[in-house]
Amino acid sequence: MNLSRLICLMALFTWAHSSVAEDAVNLYSARHYDTDIALYERFTENTGIKVNLIEGGSDALIERIVNEGKFSPADLLITVDAGRLWRAAEKDIFQAIESPAVNGRVPAHLRHSSGLWFGLSKRARVIVYNKAKGLPEGLKSYEDLAHADLKGQICMRSSGNIYNLSLMGSIIEANGAETAQDWANGVVANFARQPQSNDTGQLRAVAAGECSVTVANTYYLGRLLGSKKEADRDVAAQLGVLFPNQDGRGAHINISGAGITKYAPNKANAVRFLEYLTSDFAQSVFAEGNNEYPIVGEAEGPISELGTFTEDSVSASILGQRQAEAVKIFDRAGWL
Repeated sequence: MNLSRLICLMALFTWAHSSVAEDAVNLYSARHYDTDIALYERFTENTGIKVNLIEGGSDALIERIVNEGKFSPADLLITVDAGRLWRAAEKDIFQAIESPAVNGRVPAHLRHSSGLWFGLSKRARVIVYNKAKGLPEGLKSYEDLAHADLKGQICMRSSGNIYNLSLMGSIIEANGAETAQDWANGVVANFARQPQSNDTGQLRAVAAGECSVTVANTYYLGRLLGSKKEADRDVAAQLGVLFPNQDGRGAHINISGAGITKYAPNKANAVRFLEYLTSDFAQSVFAEGNNEYPIVGEAEGPISELGTFTEDSVSASILGQRQAEAVKIFDRAGWL
């Protein structure tokens, strides 16, 4: 072992040891919202347990925990998308927990079957269209996006994006790989332009008339609807929203979620913190901070304007399990 790695491991051990000595929980989080900080401060006020926060990108935090190994000070990882929760579980960084409080509040399809991770908030991936052009005739489902009538009308982001990988995972699960391949081929044939930008970029393109239809997560719409900038609200005003597959399996949803790490030095505090995050109060604040739907309770804020909908109840674990197959289907279709 080289000297620099030894020093790093010693530092991690010192932090982990000191974190146990105080009444604390060490949180690694891919969420970066002021409302989350206020939520953590409220937990400390109520319990006396200090929340030590490390922020970063989802994939970077997962790799950090892997590299830290048994010396990791992390007690809890919060990340976005079921696909990333699945990746984290595959890298063996979570431990199973049994909490009647959490199990009783988080629906079975939004948590790991063995208790490795739990959903904390939801977002729906919806079809968005240009109001001035109107909803294309016959468009009711994700599957309809492959119809030839939409040729040259669809904007999409990259197939490598985790949100699209999870959506494809749900389509494979619902329809089978062969039909999913046909769907991807059809959507690519309908592209108005090569995949680019993020969900907000797609929404702006539809509002500007560069294309007629896209798919996007609802929290991006919520940000535009609730923006302090008039230009953003004007973009939102140009957009119509369709919750797909309401006559069938329901709209695809995904989650932000959390799991307690394998070597958590403050496991009892981490369980208590996780239970707090599923409480009525925390759910309201946690979800509203990013314009998401709570796991428990009703939507608040701008996204409540989008209306109610039926959601797909496929297990969130499936969205990760289907990732490798989804990548192959996208690649064969030429969806960059």
